[in-house]
Amino acid sequence: MKAAIYYETGPPDVFRYEDVPDPTCHPNGVLIDVKAVSIEGGDLLNRAGGPMPSRPHVVGYQCAGTVREVGANVSDRAVGQRVVTFVAYGSHASIVSAPAMSTWLVPDGLDMERAACVPIPFGTADDALFEFGHLQEGETVLIQAGAGGVGLAAIQLAKRAGAIVIATASNDDKLRRLADFGLDHGINYTTDDFVAAVGKLTDGRGVELAVDTVGGRVLEGCLKSLAFRGRAVSVGFAGRSFEKPELGFLSQGNRSLTGFSLGLEMARNTERVREMVARHLDDVARGSLHVVIDRTYPLSEAAAAHAYIESRMAFGRVLLIP
Repeated sequence: MKAAIYYETGPPDVFRYEDVPDPTCHPNGVLIDVKAVSIEGGDLLNRAGGPMPSRPHVVGYQCAGTVREVGANVSDRAVGQRVVTFVAYGSHASIVSAPAMSTWLVPDGLDMERAACVPIPFGTADDALFEFGHLQEGETVLIQAGAGGVGLAAIQLAKRAGAIVIATASNDDKLRRLADFGLDHGINYTTDDFVAAVGKLTDGRGVELAVDTVGGRVLEGCLKSLAFRGRAVSVGFAGRSFEKPELGFLSQGNRSLTGFSLGLEMARNTERVREMVARHLDDVARGSLHVVIDRTYPLSEAAAAHAYIESRMAFGRVLLIP
């Protein structure tokens, strides 16, 4: 099969487009002919400096395609079915091996490109807001990186739940576009101090919930932005800063900070996550939730696709097409 591989971690130009052996089908899994790959933030982090279980390595968490082979122990999947999956690694390829339990059927009327963008961003947003963030109607939520996959999903889900939504983005054009998805107040983090802006927007009270995908000093700013007994949920380190935030802000206002990983939830509470993601796929198919695709690249141009995401110009998802 063809795959975007690398022999060492580093900048986007470490990618090579080469033939590699086809993956094998696990007895509890399926093989998928990949039709669309949604590039996730974790893909960039892993390519830049993450673990390499094999050399060369095929990175990537999420993709959609058609089942080409079914493992001996699998009874709920069949050859030819359209599915979307997230895996530990391997999505940047024309064929992927996935545990059957980590696949979802793509609803009728939903194209592969949009389906490929649903499980991780919408699953992460949903759990960060509700399962761990305990967001209630009428509360105010701060969402970092609103124009990213998790951010766009979180804005829609929070607005649908009746929350007041504040989000950050890298330019004013993105903030204007986010208004179409439920954004109430936007903050340009390149020109404004978002902590001060949140204080002004909330009359000094702060937000009940902050969802952060960036980490480092941005996470610390989220803690400063919390109201009394406010909650912050950390779901990633897209800013590539592992600088530890000052935690004294928590006890100063009886605030709380929770870390969260969708992959761990999937491993420990599989059926709950499967049902939740299936609902989001149905909602996207019906048009009550929306996936935004900024642009697509051939799989052979994975380096250019990763570089484009790192330029912070993207609004929504960037896809690879094998």
